[in-house]
Amino acid sequence: MEDVQRRSKKRKRGGRSRGKKKEDCSRAVAADAKSPSVYVPSSTCASSTAKIASKSSSFLDKMKAKLSGGYFRMINEKLYTCSGDEALNYFKEDPALFNVYHSGYQEQMSHWPVQPNDIIIKWINDHSPSLVVADFGCGDARLARSVKNKVFSFDLVSNDPSVIACDMSNTPLDISSVDVAVFCLSLMGTNFPNYLQEANRVLKHGGWLLIAEVKSRFDPNKGGADPKEFVKSTCALGFTSVIQDFSNKMFLLFYFQKKEKQRTKEHQIKWPELKPCLYKRR
Repeated sequence: MEDVQRRSKKRKRGGRSRGKKKEDCSRAVAADAKSPSVYVPSSTCASSTAKIASKSSSFLDKMKAKLSGGYFRMINEKLYTCSGDEALNYFKEDPALFNVYHSGYQEQMSHWPVQPNDIIIKWINDHSPSLVVADFGCGDARLARSVKNKVFSFDLVSNDPSVIACDMSNTPLDISSVDVAVFCLSLMGTNFPNYLQEANRVLKHGGWLLIAEVKSRFDPNKGGADPKEFVKSTCALGFTSVIQDFSNKMFLLFYFQKKEKQRTKEHQIKWPELKPCLYKRR
């Protein structure tokens, strides 16, 4: 009887011991769940998510930049290798391409330490505000916004009420109606001589023809035109070469003045071929 009682007491003590162990284990698990070594703060998760989102955004931006750059190079090559009327029809079919082109153009120009447009704007501001200006290939028409003069702005597409969309070889200007004709990096078409002939038509006697062009287009050693031949052909229209500024490493500046009657018939003038300015993929 005593043995039975002893075994019963042992079972009770053992039961309490096992129950205590289970309770201790439950407390340990609960403690581990609250332990800093296991707990991950929500701010860390947010930071990781932000980093992933940032990398994804950066990748998308790079892809967009590559696509935009590719479109710009394609449009740029098209403009240098087609005539003015073909370029006009090209943008008529899809005017949005004009914005793509000019966004890429502005990106390229942002790397130039000196902007040729700034030099031309200064030249105009240094002269009489009464001079009437024709800006052939005006782009965003910054020249017109930067001078006090009356400016006729021409380009292939008009995104501004002040810009006249047309083929630059056929503007709506009257004969001998302007004092200054400007071509700032805009002698792009294969029929560029027609643009200069149009400038000659609308310029008054004594008027100025200002041309800024990419230097590589006038490097005979690299397939470009001889600047002397270009000047000779332009002078055959009745212009006199006043200044030739080759000091900038990116572009050339030509200043002509209309002094004489055209000496040679337009179709008899031998124009040099201007090398297309094509941008390489970076």
